[in-house]
Amino acid sequence: MKKLFFVLAMSSFAVVTAAAIEQDTVNRCAAIITQFQQMPEKAIPREVLRQSKGLAIMSVVKAGFIFSAKGGQGVVIARTPRGWSGPSFIATGGGGWGLQAGAQVTDFVIVLNNDAAVRAFSRGGNVTIGIDLSAAAGPVGRTAAGAVMPTAAVYTYSRSKGLFVGVSLEGAVIGTQRQSNFNYYEKLVRADSILSGVTKAPPGAAVLRRALGP
Repeated sequence: MKKLFFVLAMSSFAVVTAAAIEQDTVNRCAAIITQFQQMPEKAIPREVLRQSKGLAIMSVVKAGFIFSAKGGQGVVIARTPRGWSGPSFIATGGGGWGLQAGAQVTDFVIVLNNDAAVRAFSRGGNVTIGIDLSAAAGPVGRTAAGAVMPTAAVYTYSRSKGLFVGVSLEGAVIGTQRQSNFNYYEKLVRADSILSGVTKAPPGAAVLRRALGP
């Protein structure tokens, strides 16, 4: 009996720990949105956010000396008739070669400008920026509403700290993290169910939804 109790207790601890990792990602994405909105003269225009169909938010770490590697995690969230959906977890990774040294953390916000962009992330597979979805650098600052009409399926914004320069998500492969979704929602759930609002968002998602506003 004691052994069974121990196994059940450890299993519960593992679930709680896994969910805490995902909640930390959600909290970090909420902080990224807040930071982007506080960048003087470089903020994402409010009209861009109001017109958006969804957002993908992530932090990517790139490090190396001659050989390099990068990886990042985040979430994608979509508008529904009842407000913002819950977060569906995403990640990216890859490697490279060249005369480069150092480390860099880059925060990305990808504005999904149309329903097709949301559907691409709803499939639960991989999305390649620039191939599956056309991408363009998003307008910044106090841009007039008429100047922010979408010219691509997604707008990309980045904020970097480190030694690398010229970081871009062009060609990046972003994949749905099914295990992270399972950990956060505590059940098997598909990305399209999350992003359509069919799956109810956990209470912890409120911090991100508040940061995004209406």
